[in-house]
Amino acid sequence: MTGILLYNTEIHTLDEQTSIASAIAIENGRILAVGESNKLRAEFEGRLEAEDLHGRTILPGLTDAHIHLQNYAMSLDMVDCETATRAECLQRVAERANRTKPGEWIRGHGWNQNAWTDGAPTAEDLDQAAPRNPVYLTHKSLHSAWANHFALRSAKLSASSKDPAGGRLGRDANGSLDGILYESAMELVEKAITSPKSDQVAQALRLAMPKLWQLGLTSAHDFDRQECFRALQKLHANGELKLRVLKSIPLDDLKTASGMGLRSGMGDDMLRIGSVKAFMDGALGPQTAAMLAPYEGSEDNRGILMMDAEELFERARVAAKAGLSMAVHAIGDRANHEVLNAYAQLRTYERQTLRKAPLRHRIEHVQLLHPDDAGRLAELDVIASMQPIHAPSDMHMADRHWGKRAELSYAWRTQLQHGAHLAFGSDAPVESPNPFLGLHAAVTRRRADGTPGEDGWRPEQRLTLLEALHGFTTGAAYAAGMEDKLGRLSPGYLADLIVLERDPFEIPAHELQFLQPERTMVNGEWVFQKN
Repeated sequence: MTGILLYNTEIHTLDEQTSIASAIAIENGRILAVGESNKLRAEFEGRLEAEDLHGRTILPGLTDAHIHLQNYAMSLDMVDCETATRAECLQRVAERANRTKPGEWIRGHGWNQNAWTDGAPTAEDLDQAAPRNPVYLTHKSLHSAWANHFALRSAKLSASSKDPAGGRLGRDANGSLDGILYESAMELVEKAITSPKSDQVAQALRLAMPKLWQLGLTSAHDFDRQECFRALQKLHANGELKLRVLKSIPLDDLKTASGMGLRSGMGDDMLRIGSVKAFMDGALGPQTAAMLAPYEGSEDNRGILMMDAEELFERARVAAKAGLSMAVHAIGDRANHEVLNAYAQLRTYERQTLRKAPLRHRIEHVQLLHPDDAGRLAELDVIASMQPIHAPSDMHMADRHWGKRAELSYAWRTQLQHGAHLAFGSDAPVESPNPFLGLHAAVTRRRADGTPGEDGWRPEQRLTLLEALHGFTTGAAYAAGMEDKLGRLSPGYLADLIVLERDPFEIPAHELQFLQPERTMVNGEWVFQKN
């Protein structure tokens, strides 16, 4: 037999025609039928292997619509810097240094000075923790980094070094480098680190995929660069890629991609081309997100704007002509405003000059909007690619740095009310890729410990569980141009699903964060089964 019939189960199909079912028939990686247990057992007896699920719940496989697969996979072997104190982070670096050969790089990720009360990070701290090794630790946001003097010397950086375009070298009161690198300045050190080859990345992805399946993820929209694409292609060619991946193209590679005839949607159901990824600004944590007005407590810091609307439009026009959609990182209200202005020009260009169907352009993060821009994503048919898990993580920073403006931050309900398409992800390794933490955040607007209270942070933006679940399923499928085959459990659709012991619609909202699949299926094959 090449198929299976799962029966005596509670299936949330996310298909409005048949929203609840008790059996699902699967063959050759596709769904044959969804319906009532006795009926389907009689229909497929002898053709499909039948299995009683004893009342367990089935959901469509979940998608992370914004993840950095290579960064996530490689981070699993890095120093975990997401600590409560600076001292604890430095202790972990020192422990890694004790078992690392002198001169070898020590990499880490996840530090966040906003969560520390024992002082800001400095290069001297890392000099003491690892005196014989260059150390490079990426911030939780991935928009700044912390390096020691060994690392700075390896990158040939000194007090006389100039800030690169779109970035900044942190300096102390005397003008000396303090070890903090912002935005594009990070690349100055990263160039000195030997980049992993595609074989190394492929091996890291092999080890990472089971961790994602265990969380219920069957698809991902990846925003890493060329080496990750090469590694994914190797895995796919060998039949090892069992996670559906929509692969973005870095803006730097637009000319090459368009010249080769690449276009959004090219590929197959396991690996296909997504959008051209561009950056409009930085992030909230290091206060590099581009703002219309200065950050609270600052007279002149408005963050870093990478491009204005005109420059973005010129890049996007080239992409659209080649059939490539855009996905633009924008966090601050000015960055989002500029992107929306560029998209307005782009829609006119598509309609009047290209005379083709509009492409599915996206804004990645959409963390803060000016009230005048709140409805423009829906008006321009732009996908709001957002990460619910950011809201409880960032809420104190948002209130502190954005003040009253934070009323329209992480505003999922506002976008839904205006009619925008929502696609949800995690931005891992910035946050955990666990989609159930994302669902918990979207429904409660609370942290794992229940703070800031019963109603959550800015509760008017909370979603229902069904609305949030659509963001990780049908909304993500729409963003990938796969809504006709992915995101719901319907006849003819791809057989990606997860099995849960508990029904998420029948438990208290705060318990969503504790859910974990018992099994995960991709393309009709069980890729994860809990022991």
